[in-house]
Amino acid sequence: MDNAPTLSFLLHEVARLLRKRFEQRAKDLGLTRSQWQTLAYLSKNEGIHQAGLAELLEVEPITLVRILDKLEERGLIERRKHPTDRRIRLLFSREEARPLLDGIRRVADLTRSEALADVPDADREHLIRTLTLMKTNLIDACQTPVEDREKNHG
Repeated sequence: MDNAPTLSFLLHEVARLLRKRFEQRAKDLGLTRSQWQTLAYLSKNEGIHQAGLAELLEVEPITLVRILDKLEERGLIERRKHPTDRRIRLLFSREEARPLLDGIRRVADLTRSEALADVPDADREHLIRTLTLMKTNLIDACQTPVEDREKNHG
């Protein structure tokens, strides 16, 4: 019997350990994981509406509202009215969030460096290309219902 870990198991474990190590380093930032993830995604998607950000974070909109409330209370984000739809609020990070975002980036860089220690540059580049291709393949596959895909490949 082959005891070698499967690709899915390895990817899951590496992602879990990256998060764990990031959290160990990020505890001094004074944010919960959900708060720093929200800030990080928002910084790359300034002006997004709440439903769009919830989708990116893969959380329920009501869950995101609570996180945003806390970030807004701390003066780290602001909600602005949509120019044409008064039901929609657009989200922006505030200048006060910049030092925290810089801290998040530093922690991420350090965590990545630890994870990739002793991995040659060529292997890093190959890993990124391979994972990017896998992501593209899975995005494409997710666009097709499983039944249709099995008919075409079965």
